[in-house]
Amino acid sequence: MTCLNANACGNYGSFKVNSTRLRYFFVYGLIAMAVIMILTFAFKPAASESVGISKVAEAAKAGNIKQVVVFSNNNEMVVTLKNGDELKVKKDPNSGAPEQLAALGVTPDQMSKIDWSNDEAFNLADVFSAVMFVLPLIIVVVFIWIMLRQAQGSNNQALSFGKSRARMFTGDHPTVTFDDVAGCDESKEELKEVVEFLREPEKFIQLGARIPKGVLLVGPPGTGKTLLAKAVSGEAGVPFFSISGSEFVEMFVGVGASRVRDLFEQAKRHSPCIVFVDEIDAVGRQRGAGLGGSHDEREQTLNQILVEMDGFDTDTNVIIVAATNRPDILDPALLRPGRFDRRVVLDRPDVRGREAILKVHVRGKPLGNDVMLDVLAKGTPGFVGADLENTINEAALLAARRNKKTITMSECQEAIERVAMGPERRSRLITAEARKLTAYHEAGHAVTAYYLPNCDPVLKVTIIPRGMAGGYTLSLPDDTNYVTRSKFLDQIAMSLGGRIAEELTFNEVTTGASSDLENVTRMARQMVTRFGMSERLGPMIFGKKEELVFLGREIGEQRDYGEAVAEEIDEEVRKIVGQAYEKCRTALVEHGDKLRLIAETLLEIETLERVEFEQLMSGEVKAPKSSVPQPSGSKRSRKSAPASSEDSPGLELPPAPAPA
Repeated sequence: MTCLNANACGNYGSFKVNSTRLRYFFVYGLIAMAVIMILTFAFKPAASESVGISKVAEAAKAGNIKQVVVFSNNNEMVVTLKNGDELKVKKDPNSGAPEQLAALGVTPDQMSKIDWSNDEAFNLADVFSAVMFVLPLIIVVVFIWIMLRQAQGSNNQALSFGKSRARMFTGDHPTVTFDDVAGCDESKEELKEVVEFLREPEKFIQLGARIPKGVLLVGPPGTGKTLLAKAVSGEAGVPFFSISGSEFVEMFVGVGASRVRDLFEQAKRHSPCIVFVDEIDAVGRQRGAGLGGSHDEREQTLNQILVEMDGFDTDTNVIIVAATNRPDILDPALLRPGRFDRRVVLDRPDVRGREAILKVHVRGKPLGNDVMLDVLAKGTPGFVGADLENTINEAALLAARRNKKTITMSECQEAIERVAMGPERRSRLITAEARKLTAYHEAGHAVTAYYLPNCDPVLKVTIIPRGMAGGYTLSLPDDTNYVTRSKFLDQIAMSLGGRIAEELTFNEVTTGASSDLENVTRMARQMVTRFGMSERLGPMIFGKKEELVFLGREIGEQRDYGEAVAEEIDEEVRKIVGQAYEKCRTALVEHGDKLRLIAETLLEIETLERVEFEQLMSGEVKAPKSSVPQPSGSKRSRKSAPASSEDSPGLELPPAPAPA
């Protein structure tokens, strides 16, 4: 049988687990019975020699009996002879043992020499027999009790499908507060007002103010949306219900709406309170976009959420806080005033925000005296809070691996590269030819970035493989959200630097620049179609990105232009790439000595930091001994000037060296 529903499969798995437990129970029961039977036969007392009463009378007449123990509960007696032997004797139940011996001729004087005592026999076999009789009854009773309990649990589980699975936190012992959230001061202020209303509602009610019904936290993944909601839970001091959007959907139709009703009923009973719905886009997608018609389960759940948030019976102090990183696919009815009144945006932090986040994550960690958080913040543009937390954790792991007591700056810088690019792969086998090719490729990127005025400064150049890259040039972009046309052109030229360096040095091109060419083409096409930076086509945007909300994927681009315009777009893209190509080639030809210097230095020491790179480019540090000597007739650049300077004389590169 094919399982068509994941939740149904999960319930079947639960039944299977219960059946397995019952099997184990029976096995354990059989083992227990076997052990009891073994003990019954193992500990059964060995039977003594059984004789007649006449033998006892003869021994009494001869004076050989030392003691006689009479058992009143089983009509037996044990006779102990003077030599230590024991005789088991059956007596007449209608008369006592002395009377029977007297009838056989034993005199009272002879019986007086015998030590008589009475006792009750303890038969271990009888005890185990009783246990073996009662044990099956106990097993049957326990089995019936377990079956009834499971049946009752199954009924309760079936009836609890419509119950909300939200977890309630009282906030008496908060683990996260607003002090633990950094880099989003404006967002914290928005939510502090919500907390203040829950603490002192009278101050707002007197002025006729209405508290927002809902607050939607929007931002890229890792910016701290869920962390900020936890801080609200810790600061509010009111009941806090937490649930994920996917927990509303179940195998039965209508369960999601039932859980929404149950959640809000619980919230109303604990009013004032906060309800936090994480990843609300799981149930809040735009209606009418699904493939299941108007009876789609998500739509039913969303309709119930809309009614509960702003319906006829919503005059309660219940505030909904939701988080999503896909606000564009949410239903418009969910975003209107009266439901989610406020939209709190958590964007990627700037340099000050990153420094504040780093200060939060280094609490309780032993830092070295050389660690400068402001430098780390400047070196992590584009990092979100989760990336920064992972960076500090990676630095701590590196320090522990190196048996250090504190986290130093070197571990922090290496952790940044591990998070951004991946771990180093020094064990990777690289031929001398590939190593030289990588050195000139990365030197082409770095030298182009140094001489083009709008490129970001070079932070590090290395030919050590890291992640999926055979080598890389790490630049330091700024935090601005605006990019000029000149910077686009210089960035495209820098991306082409590696390929052009290969072409000029080896008179050959390789596949190493495939990702660079992909970035070049993407940036050039965006300049023409998205940003209106084409001189020929003007300030226009071409093409619309159609997105199916139900699928949540960009299916493709809808063309709103004809074939003639498409040809012009292709020509403009080719023109932009061609201009950047010529600019990059000119810079590398004019400063070919610097290209060789950086490449040969990389071949010797593998990695150049920013200070070392700039010292080599400015001439403060001479070329290493292993550097290739300059050919005769070549000229060096007289000054470290941008490529646009007219004082920099040209330099023709020597013929390509033979591959190593």
